[in-house]
Amino acid sequence: MNQEIVEGLKNWFVRHVRRFRSGNPNWQRNIALKEDHTKRVCKEILDIGKKLGLSSKDLRLAEIIALFHDIGRFEQYARYRTFVDHHSVDHAELGIKILQKNGVLNRLDQSIRNLILRTILHHNRPTLPEQETETCLFFTKLLRDADKLDIWRVVTDYYRHKDEKRNSAIELGLPDTPGISHDVYDDLIQGRIVDMTHLKNLNDFKLLQVGWIYDINFAPTFQSVRNRDYLGMIRDVLPKSEKIERIFSVVESYLDDQIRGGKGE
Repeated sequence: MNQEIVEGLKNWFVRHVRRFRSGNPNWQRNIALKEDHTKRVCKEILDIGKKLGLSSKDLRLAEIIALFHDIGRFEQYARYRTFVDHHSVDHAELGIKILQKNGVLNRLDQSIRNLILRTILHHNRPTLPEQETETCLFFTKLLRDADKLDIWRVVTDYYRHKDEKRNSAIELGLPDTPGISHDVYDDLIQGRIVDMTHLKNLNDFKLLQVGWIYDINFAPTFQSVRNRDYLGMIRDVLPKSEKIERIFSVVESYLDDQIRGGKGE
């Protein structure tokens, strides 16, 4: 895959997104949210990849995977007015159908095309598949790290300015009620990613985002989380309680351990 093909794929992305733009402010805000997110994930994945010493060929592949990882989000919002997969459709599966229907990747070798589609399919799964190639798992982990870095950026910025304009698409329609769920607390204390079915309110959703630290794969990503203080910013918008303090003691210790040990693949 040469740079000419990459530029052609970027141009297709721009044309595709243009179809979903609207004069409705709320609609356009959510379309722009995903368009801007995609562009930043492309930058994040290149940054991580360069720090890991990837070749130019692999960096181009990583960028295209990031470019199309959320391509299903635009059609999802147009159909269902939501980004919540379990209230609508799996956006990764929808994205694959869109890419295949439009023949977007047809200029690529079959093996590369399949790799891109499988990586997109896996990027939003709770856990990675056991029966998959090392190459696909590597790029899936790379994408998941880049994706989380930007989602952390989006949500922490939103929480700091939420009083100006609330967005139910970001909050997944969860109520802003007091307290946290016991199951969410237990997941995090036990070092587990929070189960989506355990979410009862917006505080639980914020804690789910804290728990993403357990699903980070590469050393540069851990360092970025520390440098940008994403966990601290989420902590600042959660209630003060012994349970919250205990959660952050556990996750901050985990982050410190990963950085001190230079862990990550």
